[in-house]
Amino acid sequence: MEEDDRDRIIRELREELKKVIKKFENYNIIIKSKEDLINNLTRSLDLKEDQIKTMIDSMNLKEQHNDTLNTSLQIKNEKIKDLEKNIRSLNEEINLLKSSTVDKDIIAEKESDLEECQNKLVILKGELEKQEEDLDLLDAENEKLRNDLASSSDPQIVDWTHVEIPKESILKKIRKILSKAVHNVTIAVPDIKDLQDLHLYEVRSSVNMKIMCYIDPSLEDDEQLLMEFESLDNISIRLYEDRDRYLIDRDGEELLFGIIGEGENNNLIIHTQDAKHQRLLRSLVMEGWLRARKLD
Repeated sequence: MEEDDRDRIIRELREELKKVIKKFENYNIIIKSKEDLINNLTRSLDLKEDQIKTMIDSMNLKEQHNDTLNTSLQIKNEKIKDLEKNIRSLNEEINLLKSSTVDKDIIAEKESDLEECQNKLVILKGELEKQEEDLDLLDAENEKLRNDLASSSDPQIVDWTHVEIPKESILKKIRKILSKAVHNVTIAVPDIKDLQDLHLYEVRSSVNMKIMCYIDPSLEDDEQLLMEFESLDNISIRLYEDRDRYLIDRDGEELLFGIIGEGENNNLIIHTQDAKHQRLLRSLVMEGWLRARKLD
């Protein structure tokens, strides 16, 4: 091989080598760019998960505060009932004393007791009103947190695996929806005792209520509750043994469907007034009602 040919081949090989090196450099740039992108996405996902965890923790804290407020409200309601009873009793006693020849000092003392009870009642009712406002505010904050939680997921899909919504909050929401009923409602709760939290006696008599829940006929309390609820002409109760859901379907306008999860408070809740959502969910409502057994 002549020297000129050898030099030409060497030059060509060097050029090819340069091209190969250039390709590898480009590949390295692409790989690094993809690695940076993956790292950025990973960091973004970590931040998103931290954000979601913070929201869930905040929701749980607010739910605990909600429970505390509910307990406090119940205590105050009991105190108000006792005070109102005392006031009625004192009024009756004062009227009797005034119609007798008893010393006026005794009447004045009773009237002083009455005034003190009335003042306590005013204070308690003020505190009760303030706590009810705080409770409504907490509910609004929790609703906003749930909406934020939904919008923080990408693409707006919430993983409900670890989201906690306690039974008390669900029953309170069902009670609120029930208060707006005009014609017909279908309700499901895990146990007949849960119906006590729905204040069924306050629902107007023109509303037809179909209810499914678990009832243990061997328990005297369950039997007593069943008799009480069935004494209302607008209630029809069926035995539903699966204990797997909460629901209220109100007048074909609003539907809440809750699926009970493995954890104590791990309940998946769907609440909607969208007609298409309701149409699909209503098949589950009917499926439950048809599987529930009529009581003898």
